[in-house]
Amino acid sequence: MGDADIDIPFDDDAEPQPPQPHKVVLADRRRGRGARSNASGRFERDAVEATDDGWESLGTLEAFKTEVREDATRTIIARNDSPDISFDRSINPYRGCEHGCVYCYARPTHCYLGHSAGLDFETILYAKSNAAELLRAELSAPRYQPQMIALGANTDPYQPIERERRITRGILEVLAEAKHPVGIVTKSALVTRDIDILAPMAAEGLAKVAISVTSLDRHVARAMEPRAATPSRRLDAIRQLTAAGIPVTVMVAPVIPGLTDHEIEGILENARDAGARDAGYVMLRLPLEIKDLFREWLAEEFPDRTKRVIGLLQSMHGGKDYVAEFGLRQRGSGPYAEQIATRFKLARKRLGLESERLKARTDLFVRPASRGQQLALF
Repeated sequence: MGDADIDIPFDDDAEPQPPQPHKVVLADRRRGRGARSNASGRFERDAVEATDDGWESLGTLEAFKTEVREDATRTIIARNDSPDISFDRSINPYRGCEHGCVYCYARPTHCYLGHSAGLDFETILYAKSNAAELLRAELSAPRYQPQMIALGANTDPYQPIERERRITRGILEVLAEAKHPVGIVTKSALVTRDIDILAPMAAEGLAKVAISVTSLDRHVARAMEPRAATPSRRLDAIRQLTAAGIPVTVMVAPVIPGLTDHEIEGILENARDAGARDAGYVMLRLPLEIKDLFREWLAEEFPDRTKRVIGLLQSMHGGKDYVAEFGLRQRGSGPYAEQIATRFKLARKRLGLESERLKARTDLFVRPASRGQQLALF
């Protein structure tokens, strides 16, 4: 498996190894985080867990702090051949995500690095500092053929550390220079910082942005996505991007049955009013470790809804928490899934959120010169 391939979400219908016993981490140690526990990754032979030894030592343990490590990846464009995804290549500037969304389907990928899908995922981050240089080299390869690159298909390219690292911005600068199409997926208002790059690209049909809005309820959003932008800031980001001529899609993702599904119409209407031109949705997905992490979170934040949420979710996956089958993994099946799909379709049509989606324009592509390469004379 190549370095870039590790960014592709681990969608396997097979059950993970039997979960190792673990406890919910003390609240003071995980304040402002999404996951409640930090069980060892499924590939680890030994389970490591903080345990009270009778001397009240747990009270002296430090809180989880964000640690950023350098990623030693040698390639930057990840490829996929999934038939239910609209792109075949993506770039993820970071591994792990400080936003801490408890439902994030990328959490299990952290286990490949020897970490937990729980608190490790949102506190031990990897930055691909040489991403722009690697991208330039890959785009300059003689055999490279341009197609839409999805930026942030796994972890958010505009998570908090991007303010200092500016890796995402460096990637956009290379793509703009090469006139290469890009689609961005984020739940951060920081994307507006790069309007100066995205607006000229959008004017040539080379850029679009998808903003994820899970809930309009500030308290629900804070509980689910503790370090992501508030709903109002995401709507404001849609306004700013739209005003700059950048096409914006609102993603109601994920839709959590029994918790946020009643907000579908409200989210779409508010996003339309802010300037969004298109809309999409994805149902909650609970592969591998996420099923336990989500249950822990739900039991603490919404104990009165736990049974209903899990019951509705399983009704859309044949009694299971998750089915990885293409075409079903993002939508589910059965009466409740069909009801969600119908509501979304009707609201989308009523609100006029059915604009023609931006196609990847590749005719403007200019192969960049790699470092040390002599420029062509003609």
